Amino acid sequence: MKNRINQLFETKKENILSVYFTAGFPNLSDTVQIIQELEKNGVDLIEIGIPFSDPTADGPTIQHSSEVALKNGMSVKQLFEQLKEIRESVKIPLILMGYFNPVLQFGVEAFCKKCHEVGIDGTILPDLPLEEFEEHYKDTFIKNNLHNILLITPQTSEKRIRQIDNVSEGFIYMVSSASTTGAGKKVEDFHLDYFERIQQMNLKNARLIGFGISDNATFTNACNYANGAIIGSAFVKSFDKNVTIKKSISSFVKHILLHA
Repeated sequence: MKNRINQLFETKKENILSVYFTAGFPNLSDTVQIIQELEKNGVDLIEIGIPFSDPTADGPTIQHSSEVALKNGMSVKQLFEQLKEIRESVKIPLILMGYFNPVLQFGVEAFCKKCHEVGIDGTILPDLPLEEFEEHYKDTFIKNNLHNILLITPQTSEKRIRQIDNVSEGFIYMVSSASTTGAGKKVEDFHLDYFERIQQMNLKNARLIGFGISDNATFTNACNYANGAIIGSAFVKSFDKNVTIKKSISSFVKHILLHA
């Protein structure tokens, strides 16, 4: 079966909305409902965050959600247990995102096999170096029809970007700026020269822009320079204890997709 990430980018070329949330937040048992509601409300791709005790690249919102999720009892094993029937109700691509340490502890081969079993299409493991991935793990990923999505930043050299494009399957994650994750950037804060430079490189892979996308203006702007954008912190922050998950997700996605 063709990877769902490839299917998505073959059928939709622009305004792709990818949403990140931390598994096990706000409550341990919310994972499946959040995924189902995001799909129902028109999200194209979901990144399910694996909580980690030392999330160095994350801003305060995702760090906090990670702490809460771990206290709630979330783990890689628990997550796979929750996702075992997800493909009975959800069709869109699903990606697991996190630090490499929990994957290593679970066992890379066992992790990839489980991803394949439950219907995960890819991973984003920002602290797994490209060379290490290629040398030690790439074959295992291929065997399990799993794409490992790689990141580029405004500081990544052209040579390195070409190398990443060459190795990549699915799409390239374009980090909008050299900082931790977090909502609240304004359109003018983005490195538009970097967006334009990448656009002109005619890379073979699709691109999604992440970090700092938080509303319709930043989403629409990112979509002018790439195939779509990723929203994380703003979504995680949007959960309101006084509103049901269903209502909360519906109003958040409407707010982002205003005119997209």
